Amino acid sequence: MPTVQRTRLMEDPYLAPYEPIIRRREENAGKRAETLASGPGSLAQFACAHEYYGLHRNADGWSFREWAPNATAIWLVGDFSEWKQKDAYRLSRLPGREVWEGTFPPDAFTHGQYYHLKVQWNGGEGDRIPAYARRVVQDAETTLFAAQVWDPEPYRWQHPGWRPSRAYPLIYEAHIGMAQEREGIGTYTEFRENILPRIVKAGYNTIQFMAVMEHPYYASFGYHVSSFFACSSRFGTPEELKALVDAAHGAGLNVIMDIVHSHAVKNERDGLSLFDGTPWQYFHDGLRGWHSAWDSRCFNYAKTDVLHFLLSNCRYWMDEFHFDGFRFDGVTSMLYLHHGLGIDFTDYSQYFDDTVDEDAWIYLNLANRVIHEICPDAITIAEDVSGMPGIAAPSSDGGIGFDYRMAMGNPECWFKLARDVRDEDWSIGYLWHELTNRRADEQTVNYVESHDQALVGGKTFLFQLVDDAVYNAMRRDQNNLRANRGVALHKLARLATLAASGHAYLNFMGNEFGHPEWIDFPREGNNNSYHFARRQWSLRDNPDLLFWCMGEFDEAMLRLLRQANALEQSSPRRFYSSDESKILVFERGPLLFLFNFHSSLSVADYSVVVPPASHGYRLKLDTDEQRFGGQGGIQPDQVFEVIRELRGNELCDVIKVYLPSRTAMILERIEDTKE
Repeated sequence: MPTVQRTRLMEDPYLAPYEPIIRRREENAGKRAETLASGPGSLAQFACAHEYYGLHRNADGWSFREWAPNATAIWLVGDFSEWKQKDAYRLSRLPGREVWEGTFPPDAFTHGQYYHLKVQWNGGEGDRIPAYARRVVQDAETTLFAAQVWDPEPYRWQHPGWRPSRAYPLIYEAHIGMAQEREGIGTYTEFRENILPRIVKAGYNTIQFMAVMEHPYYASFGYHVSSFFACSSRFGTPEELKALVDAAHGAGLNVIMDIVHSHAVKNERDGLSLFDGTPWQYFHDGLRGWHSAWDSRCFNYAKTDVLHFLLSNCRYWMDEFHFDGFRFDGVTSMLYLHHGLGIDFTDYSQYFDDTVDEDAWIYLNLANRVIHEICPDAITIAEDVSGMPGIAAPSSDGGIGFDYRMAMGNPECWFKLARDVRDEDWSIGYLWHELTNRRADEQTVNYVESHDQALVGGKTFLFQLVDDAVYNAMRRDQNNLRANRGVALHKLARLATLAASGHAYLNFMGNEFGHPEWIDFPREGNNNSYHFARRQWSLRDNPDLLFWCMGEFDEAMLRLLRQANALEQSSPRRFYSSDESKILVFERGPLLFLFNFHSSLSVADYSVVVPPASHGYRLKLDTDEQRFGGQGGIQPDQVFEVIRELRGNELCDVIKVYLPSRTAMILERIEDTKE
């Protein structure tokens, strides 16, 4: 194993005292990768457990294998055995191994049959869903899950040569089940036919799907996974999911999914808990194996067979469904033995003390190696609230290797301002710091709100701003002060977050038009209603409503920044900010962004210093346009000439603008067209 060289991460002076730990982690990850790859030849080839375990049709029949160290006997039990334990479907333990295997004739199973395992161990037995089951369905009456023999005609990909685009990710976070307007559970096909065109038209270039992996409890939002290799049957068949991904690729969109390797549902019959009768097969033994806040099980990332399972899971979703990458959920919970619960990360030492689970650190490093070995252009995103340095730094720089990390301080900033601070007291300096506070060696995903802020008990950003006016004051002809304020600030927040973003931007479905309500899945407490587990697209489609205006602005905002190539290979450069006047001015690529967050003070003939040798600026977009729900007080298509103005002892280039309160303008630099 070569010695880790001094890297960019190690050159951070704040990290200098921890260089030995950084080196140790990277060296240990490298050694682990070499060990795992030594037999099959590469780490990606190691990550193929799904091709060995589970039920497979072969040239001469069927095979089934399961890892169950503590089991003493295992049967396949299902339609084919009249739900009885028959010798013909009994598995045998491979000599000297912890693997159980059975081989069966071609007519042993037929497509669509249901089955589960009967597992026995010393002192007990239980029904289990195979760990590598690729199709799992739930009985509507008993709510019990069963695996399903799934052997359809192979799906024929229409875009098999698709490769992820490395363009600036504009991510549309979506939940398939609640994407439709009707009350009920949406399907993969409905999403493909009805929602995908909306996303394309809106200007996003990446979809991030939640809740794809099978989960018993719908209201868990997909984060209590039971079957890691099965896509949720609530939404349709695996082939219908493939058709959705295929169609998205055909429309030019990357498709990533939430992958949940931070914990697993505690269910025994339809999950992995006590799979072979022991609590420590996939998970830690004792209290360390339980997540008290999430009421779930915690993986033991030190075990080779667990790494085999999880790394293969990464590969499976890419190979089988052509996903272009993943957002890893709960990275903070994985990285720390305390799971980040009740912890304020205020000191660098917290990232390197004995509360860090270095086995989890190594697993995440290995996962990123596998994913990028399979597809170098794949997209990986870490959801981490701790701010651990190196999460989104390359392995070669001593980092974990994620491409991006979520800028989780963004929504905290916006909701703190909207919820706790009067408009008159908003600090523009604080806002700018939170929008641009990121390490130079890591890429971030900026966002105003994700699904987290919209869960029941919370409020969407617009809901926070306008409260009950969202129900009765959103007609454009009502001119309600509270609604107008909320809509104006909603547009400013989204534009500022996108324009100041580091390397990617995210929106949760419906929030682009200010979806009015929280998310609440059917449960006893709401009479099992789907009323809040849907998206009301009719609000977006009605031009008489302010929801339409916000949707139109979001679409125009994305279109302009994409056409101007303002985000690629550029960083926001602040020219001016003032807590007193509430004005913020910054540049991004060829565009100049001017914000007036003041609640009442508009400014006329306001001097804005611009870079030297400019040839003027043209107004491209402003949030006060009437089509966006504004007052229309700014003349469209204006050209602002550059003039010289003495500032102290310095002669500066300036433009003079009129900037109404709670308004933003986007100007484009006029390039010199002379030969």
